[in-house]
Amino acid sequence: MSESKAHHVEIRDVDGQTLLKLVDYIYTAEIEVSEDNVQVLLPAASLLQLMDVRQVCCDFLQTQLHPTNCLGIRAFADLHACTGLLSQAHAYAEQHFTDVMVGEEFVALSLQQVCSLISSDKLTVSTEEKVFEAMIAWIKHDKEARLEHMPKLMEHVRLPLLSRDYLVQIVEEDPLIKNNNTCKDFLIEAMKYHLLPADQRHLIKTDRTRPRTPISLPKVMMVVGGQAPKAIRSVECYDFQEDRWYQVADLPSRRCRAGVVYMAGKVYAVGGFNGSLRVRTVDVYDGLKDQWSSVPSMQERRSTLGAAVLGDLLYAVGGFDGSTGIPWTLKHKSSLKSLGWHLMSFVSDVCTGKLYAVGGYDGASRQCLSTVEEYNPVSNKWCYVTDMSTRRSGAGVGVLSGQLYAAGGHDGPLVRKSVEVYDPATNTWRQVCDMNMCRRNAGVCAINGLLYVIGGDDGSCNLSSVEYYDPAADKWSLIPTNMSNGRSYAGVSVIDKTL
Repeated sequence: MSESKAHHVEIRDVDGQTLLKLVDYIYTAEIEVSEDNVQVLLPAASLLQLMDVRQVCCDFLQTQLHPTNCLGIRAFADLHACTGLLSQAHAYAEQHFTDVMVGEEFVALSLQQVCSLISSDKLTVSTEEKVFEAMIAWIKHDKEARLEHMPKLMEHVRLPLLSRDYLVQIVEEDPLIKNNNTCKDFLIEAMKYHLLPADQRHLIKTDRTRPRTPISLPKVMMVVGGQAPKAIRSVECYDFQEDRWYQVADLPSRRCRAGVVYMAGKVYAVGGFNGSLRVRTVDVYDGLKDQWSSVPSMQERRSTLGAAVLGDLLYAVGGFDGSTGIPWTLKHKSSLKSLGWHLMSFVSDVCTGKLYAVGGYDGASRQCLSTVEEYNPVSNKWCYVTDMSTRRSGAGVGVLSGQLYAAGGHDGPLVRKSVEVYDPATNTWRQVCDMNMCRRNAGVCAINGLLYVIGGDDGSCNLSSVEYYDPAADKWSLIPTNMSNGRSYAGVSVIDKTL
């Protein structure tokens, strides 16, 4: 305590302006924390043992967590021994790994930090492909220095959990794998895993065969635009935990019959009908900011289209441009192999790494369809699979536990309440319990082992009700509260709840 006897005390590592703020806080109990001052305020508060200010800084940084900065905040928290913030930032990076891995902070991590992240059971990834791609991206960022670390990283990629097609066509063909014997051993282990019958795969006991068990963020159901009875801008969300609907930012313009998907932490509304014209514009919603913005438009105007995410790509499939059906598919504005028909009503979804076109309407023959086509992105080919048992245009299509559901729809004037399910493994359809109400042009989403069908119309009026299917009980139930108004042709997505 030599300072107590000194006439002059030098305080290092704190600038005058920051010290002034902290002295003012001591007298007023008030301080403003912002992006501009938090990085100097927190270490200064730690030095002077102003623990309340330190905690406020940590709380502020927690509210700023984003895929582009969470690893930097984690490092900052680690440097200043902010254990709570460190834990929160690390959990955020795990939960948003798909977005984090494409940022500059990820490729700047050390080997130990990358291994710590990709080895986590709590890593939230749609498929193990993301982890493999992240590892390759990190190595290629400084290939000369990092190539020697590849075997160490491959130890934490759960190759047996990748699809056989991806292993053969992507992993095995990667030059970095081909030129490393240890990496090839990991690939052989994965191949052996796939060759074993499902009931014998437990014989290969490694961390790489253990599925990840991420901690899910709370989810909400987002219903975008729709027809009520004309195209509307309204967007509302349903909180599953609180059983309540609430409004969020309106779309920039009226939009119904759009393709709506959740991709990289944002909701995309693709194409659609604004009440007078089919549009090619695409709007994207940022839940953290509660605002919509525009991104580059599609090449073609299209409504009643299918939209889906496969890998890192957003697909816009089929649709109607106002005069004719559109037979081709867009993939980030790149033409793919086209579908065989001009479809005036089209639904798509992603299931087991494939894209499915289910039912619809053939403008040439003027009839609804029971046919189903499957798109394989690896071979870039469409092929027919087994037809549905009934013709359905405007069916609600969704995926639950690897099974493809087609709910309701219509065949001419007949609006259906029947539901059937497709099993890709056996290429067969089966009937399940009917919905409570006849519905066509409804939205569909799946969460927590349940399939939700939202709104639509029954042939005479738009519906504000939502019902869900429990496959364990083979039963449909209505949720207790309805949307603020009836809407059909709305887009639906399940998104992370903004905390």
